[in-house]
Amino acid sequence: MTTPSSLAPGTWPETPAAHGAAEALATERALVVRRNNVRVIGEGPQTLLFCNGFGCSQHIWRYLSTPLASRYRVVLFDYVGTGESDLGAYDWQTYNTLDRYAQDVVEICQVLGLREVVLIGHSVGATIAMLAASQAPSYFAKCVLLTASPCYLNKPGYYGGLSLEDVNQMLALLDVDQNSWANLFTGLLVAPEHVPSLGEELASYFCNLDSNVARHFARVSFLADNRADVSQLRLPTLLLQCADDAITPTEVSAFWMAHLPQATLMTLPAVGHCPHLSAPLETMGAIEAFLAQPSSNVILAPAQG
Repeated sequence: MTTPSSLAPGTWPETPAAHGAAEALATERALVVRRNNVRVIGEGPQTLLFCNGFGCSQHIWRYLSTPLASRYRVVLFDYVGTGESDLGAYDWQTYNTLDRYAQDVVEICQVLGLREVVLIGHSVGATIAMLAASQAPSYFAKCVLLTASPCYLNKPGYYGGLSLEDVNQMLALLDVDQNSWANLFTGLLVAPEHVPSLGEELASYFCNLDSNVARHFARVSFLADNRADVSQLRLPTLLLQCADDAITPTEVSAFWMAHLPQATLMTLPAVGHCPHLSAPLETMGAIEAFLAQPSSNVILAPAQG
């Protein structure tokens, strides 16, 4: 009979407590992966985790994720209630702020055992990435925020780009005619010179959203004000803005730069709100150039209170 003392370290039988903990971790991992439809591709030494914009699924990143997977480990997911996530896990009270979506991002990192992650977020996904990196910075190394806005609404002393009346009218249309709203909203995101298929793809995401989720998530996203959270992001951060963006004007990028402790701003020669679709090569080039920089070489923006 072999006794534990005769076994090499690392081969001793698990204690019941250790076995139970391992089973619990495996169960939690399976729940999180299923809830958020988590998918991991590539086997590079650095991990990139992509946070989608409002209403979109992880498929929207394909022009970046597919080529980047040859050099990086890429983690994709869907917000609860969108894409192929677990719609049954969506709860209005739970997902009443963007902080809960950020918590999901942190939980994905926890169950997958990720460290030194580069968060890449688009639009409201950029705000979610900012919140996640601020809440649990030990999991993350850098952030890349595409056409990001901590607050879409105009406020006293702050130009967000949209008036409350504009947003309320848009939300009212969503309440009564989701397809018309989807086409109207898509028109704000893409430029007339873009190929029609780009707008058609975006509209299809919005039209296919569960109607209850669409109405609630839209209010949570477009009425949010996370300006006070910006200065809490202490990681090196790349801000990517487009030369002409109706949703995120240049004044918003100026706000980011004034309040982020570590930030680099780059303006892409692109029009619209979705450069990962309309200018994927330029977007990918900017991201990889930023990733190649040691953190000490990242341009610092003065932090303001």
